[in-house]
Amino acid sequence: MELNLTAIALLAGTGFLAGGINTIAGGGSNLTLPMLMMLGLPADLANGTNRVAVLMQCVVGVAGYDKHNTLDRPAIAPVLVPTLLGGVPGALGAALMPNLYLKPVLLVTILSMSVLILLRPEVIAPPAGTPTQSPEDNPKAWWALFAAGIYGGFVQAGVGFILLAALAGGLRYDLVRANALKMTCALAFTVVALAIFIAFDQVSWVPGFIVAAGTMAGAHLAVKVAVKASQNSIKWFLFAMTLVAVAGGLYL
Repeated sequence: MELNLTAIALLAGTGFLAGGINTIAGGGSNLTLPMLMMLGLPADLANGTNRVAVLMQCVVGVAGYDKHNTLDRPAIAPVLVPTLLGGVPGALGAALMPNLYLKPVLLVTILSMSVLILLRPEVIAPPAGTPTQSPEDNPKAWWALFAAGIYGGFVQAGVGFILLAALAGGLRYDLVRANALKMTCALAFTVVALAIFIAFDQVSWVPGFIVAAGTMAGAHLAVKVAVKASQNSIKWFLFAMTLVAVAGGLYL
């Protein structure tokens, strides 16, 4: 990869957009992965390199949500168990094989979320005061988090939608707190995934840190927007991003 000023600007700018999108909805890696490949990285190396940016973005996002008291700390451990159990085999699979086969699953999941938001918004955006649940009490949500871990470890792009479906739709968190836990889950399995990609020598550090600088700035700004936004605003932003992700996925 030739890192001239244009390439650096493209990587940082794309990272900024992706960091903001991932912090409030999901699908930001649908921008950064193609950009890394367009600038010369092969798919497997782009997949590993992208995790550097995702990791740093999640650190900023989790810290920001926690600072604004929207991160449900007692729920972290129960939620992380299934996502980490899925993240390890997912990352190993990504390091050893192509990632073509999960694309239809992701597109169907995101499209289903779009339909739910449009037709039954209370499913993905529960009313204020709705009691939350634990994965231990909701087996469907537990397996959804496990599936999110597998997918997130495998390819990352769009995993935020699967996590939000499990956290908001399954465990009944409002979208702000669901996003806080989503970022925590993504941080956990990204640590595992990045370690595996490093072991397989599938990380290009310089472009990874350039994208990371952008994602961190985007995540920092997005947290400030998310904690002040209404549940309805976040819901429709999420809906818009699901449509963009489906269109981008079909194009790619």
